[in-house]
Amino acid sequence: MSHSIEPQNRKIIHVDMDAFFASVEQRDNPALRGQCVIVGGSPKSRGVVCAASYEARQFGVKSAMASAQAIKLCPQAHFIDPDFQKYQ
Repeated sequence: MSHSIEPQNRKIIHVDMDAFFASVEQRDNPALRGQCVIVGGSPKSRGVVCAASYEARQFGVKSAMASAQAIKLCPQAHFIDPDFQKYQ
């Protein structure tokens, strides 16, 4: 049995979880709470920031920024490799 929704009754919802990956890491590791957290590739390679905590954002760190640039803006940041299964 197939259920179809009439086009006029269809609803589309977009949820943007701002800083979600970094927030999950802070939730799972209480020592990271209140700290600058950057989830993404290593600044020693050609890594990219997937997510930055609100604390790191205060230093100008943004998603999609090169990790090398992020570490210059926020040298005290904790870099964490992404765990995409955890974020599902």
